[in-house]
Amino acid sequence: MLFGAALLVAAADQGVKALVIRALPPSASIPVLPGVLSLTHVQNPGVAFGLLSGISPVAAALVALTLFFLVLYNRSRWLTTRAAGGGFALMAGGACGNLLDRARLGHVVDYLDLHIWPVFNLADVAIVVGAGLLVLVMAREGRQAQSRR
Repeated sequence: MLFGAALLVAAADQGVKALVIRALPPSASIPVLPGVLSLTHVQNPGVAFGLLSGISPVAAALVALTLFFLVLYNRSRWLTTRAAGGGFALMAGGACGNLLDRARLGHVVDYLDLHIWPVFNLADVAIVVGAGLLVLVMAREGRQAQSRR
């Protein structure tokens, strides 16, 4: 079930990116909520949220794969609850979506522009929400372990 959820996240991410590539040339922007949210087509050669944009595509992919495998290696600790499993699936699906971009295009397609933060995409949202769920689960488990002592 977790694999299916991760696959759904990656597929949704790739579908939206395909629409953005077809509808908007690179650097073009369409206001959705003026001053708050725009759809802006950015070709991001860096890692998350445009950081390290000078890094080579191979190095960026290696960083992403290393983080993904670290998460995968520790999955037994995180798959103790549904929330943790959901967080893991979101992170895995988001990572796969962005890795597919790197493998196919040499960069990640970003399009959500809040004007106060670097442009990002659905895969980035899935990764951040998934990581947040895992942090909450680990914090709750830590509090429960302390209360048992």
